[in-house]
Amino acid sequence: MSQSSLLTLKSGRKLEYLDNGVESEKAILLLHGTPGSAFAWNSYLPEVKGVRAIATSRAGYGLSDRNKGRTVADDFNDQQEILDHFGITSFVSIGWSGGGPHSLNMTRDPRCKAAFTLAGVGEWGNADLDFLEGMGPENHEEFGEALKGESAIEEWMKVNAVAYNDIKGSDLIEAFGGLIGDADKRALTPEVAEQMAVGYRHSGSVSFNGWLDDDLAFVRDFGFDITKIDKPVILYQGDDDFMVPHAHGNWLQNKIPTAKLNFVPGHGHISLIFEYRDQIIKEAVAFLGA
Repeated sequence: MSQSSLLTLKSGRKLEYLDNGVESEKAILLLHGTPGSAFAWNSYLPEVKGVRAIATSRAGYGLSDRNKGRTVADDFNDQQEILDHFGITSFVSIGWSGGGPHSLNMTRDPRCKAAFTLAGVGEWGNADLDFLEGMGPENHEEFGEALKGESAIEEWMKVNAVAYNDIKGSDLIEAFGGLIGDADKRALTPEVAEQMAVGYRHSGSVSFNGWLDDDLAFVRDFGFDITKIDKPVILYQGDDDFMVPHAHGNWLQNKIPTAKLNFVPGHGHISLIFEYRDQIIKEAVAFLGA
């Protein structure tokens, strides 16, 4: 596993990150899912050529300090500071799953050239999106507890999140249960599964607060208006996804005026980001003129 670094933010909190070491004022900013950490992007970082690639662990994940009560919008300043740290003048954000709305959030930065969301979650509380419809039973249970408040989801985490602290790649299919279909089961080769397990183990290595705070953030509004986004938004979504069903991708396409949906039938939540990795990176780098 690569060695991560820590940036001390203006707030005094620490933000964990990995980068590919490329000297450039242009960057790809990689935002992990829920749960996750910067290490979720280990297969992407070395494949980004010609521009810097930066992957962060959101507040409360891995070695990043918690920002209790944060909304999706609240992550903006943390990511701005890491971009400032590297002297970035233009970037493209890429978010997977729970990182999707955090990627959209970064379009508020004038340096942002485009945002990608890979099987990204939609926004809670909208009459035209049944947030839980089509999700596996595990997500219904988890978000049901989040809706009851912090104490309830904290108790859920004590039982369920701790299992990921020492999870092995060979455990993932059973651990995911009804959250993955055939496409994702096929995608979870021993190599891919262990890579994901590394990210999960690191995500909760200090606490499960990042996961808890993400869940609470996802059962409220994002804190910014996605209908006002004026940067290109590229959506990738499969139809064999029981973590974030394809209705979320359709909803995002309808709400974001600049969105383009790449619908990939037969793909799930995991197969999508691994099998389309090279295409996604190529498209993202093209927005930077590199």
